[in-house]
Amino acid sequence: MKKYFRPLVITSIILIYLIIIAGAVVRMTGSGMGCPDWPKCFGYYIPPTEESQIQWKPNYQYQEGFIVILNEELRIAAKDFTSSSTYNPSNWESYTKHDYAKFNVWHTWIEYINRLVTVLSGIPILLMFILSLWFWKEKRKITLFAGITIIAMAFQAWLGKIVVDSNLLPLRITIHMLVAFIILAILLYVLFLTKDRIKSLEFSTTFKSILLFSVILTLVQVALGTQVRQYVDEQIKIVGELSKSEWLNPPTFTFYIHRSFSIIVVLVNAWLIWYNKKMQFGLSKLNWVLILIGLEALTGILMYYFDFPFLSQPLHLVLSSLLFGVQFYIMLEVYKNKAIEV
Repeated sequence: MKKYFRPLVITSIILIYLIIIAGAVVRMTGSGMGCPDWPKCFGYYIPPTEESQIQWKPNYQYQEGFIVILNEELRIAAKDFTSSSTYNPSNWESYTKHDYAKFNVWHTWIEYINRLVTVLSGIPILLMFILSLWFWKEKRKITLFAGITIIAMAFQAWLGKIVVDSNLLPLRITIHMLVAFIILAILLYVLFLTKDRIKSLEFSTTFKSILLFSVILTLVQVALGTQVRQYVDEQIKIVGELSKSEWLNPPTFTFYIHRSFSIIVVLVNAWLIWYNKKMQFGLSKLNWVLILIGLEALTGILMYYFDFPFLSQPLHLVLSSLLFGVQFYIMLEVYKNKAIEV
């Protein structure tokens, strides 16, 4: 059974990245409220494909939890019933978690696919935890962190509900994104624990500290970028989806901090690459860090100076998640080894 464990961990990591990609597409298309409730969508397991499905209809069998839009407000069925020829208010309750009452079939299905990917990712993670029990005697950490992954995924699912119920409150979106990165980090650690051989090297305390600082910088950049993205979302509501040149006009203070931090990120990681070559550590993954930083900077430039070309927004986020993944795995390799003072 153990031979299937590592492939399951890799599959889980790939699916976490797919969740991040799906979430980025949801943000790019403004589909976050495509489903007003959670975990169902307008009360259905399979979401509606046309607006008539969520409009009140006479002589129709409604189930408890079904949602309709009536007079630009959400109404939720209080019980199972069959409607009569006229609308009966006693069968319905106002949906009070938020007041977003719009239907866009594309937004609904984009959000639904996002949720579907999240649910599907739970299957290999659950199987991974079951197989991790075979490691309990020899490598207890594997079982423990596989269990923590299950808890983190459940917490992330609950956060998804909270984000929808809050009508996409910016702080909760940021937390939701950072938790996805934490889950990714846990899975990478589990993957690292399954390695048969770990290269033995001695790294200076300075190198380890700067490497840790670079990972923290990436997380700060992601948090700042999420806040900038929320400002863009608000601008879109004001100026419209076609006025892309106005989405960052005027830029916020957070945007300038986000942009300035990118310079620090480049300098810090350039030093790590230089020191790695100087000391001949052989950390080849650092070259990928530089490539990802360059691509991320490029997508940032495209968004600001060329009015948000198609897919530039989700690519920017996906690149940052890949950057974090590579940096974190390098950190695991480095911190496993003994530190020396220089």
